[in-house]
Amino acid sequence: VQLQASGGGLVQPGGSLRLSCEASGRTIGSRTMAWFRQAPGKEREFVAGIKWSGLSRVLADSVKGRFTISRDKAKNTVMLEMNNLKPEDTAVYYCAFRHSEVVVSAMRREDEYEYWGQGTLVTVSS
Repeated sequence: VQLQASGGGLVQPGGSLRLSCEASGRTIGSRTMAWFRQAPGKEREFVAGIKWSGLSRVLADSVKGRFTISRDKAKNTVMLEMNNLKPEDTAVYYCAFRHSEVVVSAMRREDEYEYWGQGTLVTVSS
């Protein structure tokens, strides 16, 4: 499985960005996909996750009410819509993939994912 993330960039506080992650390769079947981020000098952290069935979506408390995760089955893509961005959202954002759907509690764990994208940088600054 290969993951291609895109959509990062420089945005002012209060602005919006939309990240996309297209999966290719052996992707047939159920799956769980997620976004993690790593800020400078910090460990990577969970941001949002979604089961491919769309029945479960999970967001980190720090982004609830501002970020939305969704998927487009036809395009084999998961998106992260980010609104009201704050300087503390500055980070490299990584998409992650695993075959099969997992329980909600497991969606937040890095070690649950088999494949990772290359990361896309989001900078929130005036």
